[in-house]
Amino acid sequence: MPTHLHFGEEDLLKCRFAVSPLWETQEAVRTLNRPARHGYHAHWLRRIRAAAAGLDLAPLWLLMPQRGHTPDWLGPPPIGPAATFEEEIQAVRSADPEAAREDTALSLADTPGALESPEGRALLADPPRMIRELADLMEEAWHTLIEPDWPRLRALLEADIAFHSRRLAEVGLGGLLPEIDRRFGWNARTLTVERNGEHERHLGGQGLVLMPSVFSWPDVISGFEPPWQPTVAYPARGIGGLWAEPGDRTPDALVRLLGRGRAAVLTALDEPAGTTALAHRLRLAPSSVSAHLAALRDAGLLTSRRYGHQVLYERTPLGIALASGGG
Repeated sequence: MPTHLHFGEEDLLKCRFAVSPLWETQEAVRTLNRPARHGYHAHWLRRIRAAAAGLDLAPLWLLMPQRGHTPDWLGPPPIGPAATFEEEIQAVRSADPEAAREDTALSLADTPGALESPEGRALLADPPRMIRELADLMEEAWHTLIEPDWPRLRALLEADIAFHSRRLAEVGLGGLLPEIDRRFGWNARTLTVERNGEHERHLGGQGLVLMPSVFSWPDVISGFEPPWQPTVAYPARGIGGLWAEPGDRTPDALVRLLGRGRAAVLTALDEPAGTTALAHRLRLAPSSVSAHLAALRDAGLLTSRRYGHQVLYERTPLGIALASGGG
């Protein structure tokens, strides 16, 4: 059963992309409890297994039904295009207790027995305490599961936005949306999203937030009831190579041609990325990565452009040919 989102004139002018570290934290927690999502994240799961075992995620999992509603107050739409986790978790801590209680009850009702369980009743009995404890748990999950890899994750998400922003300029919103995901359809100013559960909403001048996500794969997630801004989260481009280690995929011939450092940088640029993200991914000093990027750009293998707070590098056709052909 699909979701139908109806656009008016004002909505067409208020669509935006956003990145949300809070959302990625929530979806990483969900992924730990969903084996069907593990395919692309096996390396990450092995690496964080011991740290994750020290988290008591059961209260959050209780509010993540297999099919149904996850409380909007616990993972609201992004408050800006590049909000920090600290800004987003503060919005969670500021949730209205009574509204949060009603929202939580809707979620518990979608898991058989959860609403009447001792855990469910305890959440609803003291909404201020519920908000405080779940926000604390979400913050602990952020520091344990996401923060160490956030530069890598953010670079991938921002590269997705940069790519789709260019396509938006080329083909317009109606042409872009079906390109973002095969489950998106566009007709007569209505976005149809194929997903579990039926939902219909007139955007009413609020526009739409389009949010790439690493950990929501393979799901497309849409919804957010009023007064929240309508948001659609979709799997980001390039997650197949997200956790690959540089030494596992740098061709020997390319190393002989460019040197190990420059070959590793060129190979790592499956998606556009900045100096800090590449340094984190490759475990190299940012100054070394910066020097390699400059040399590769001067050789015509990379181009660079500014996106938000950073400069993103991506391969030229010659750089793509070398990286894929091994020199």
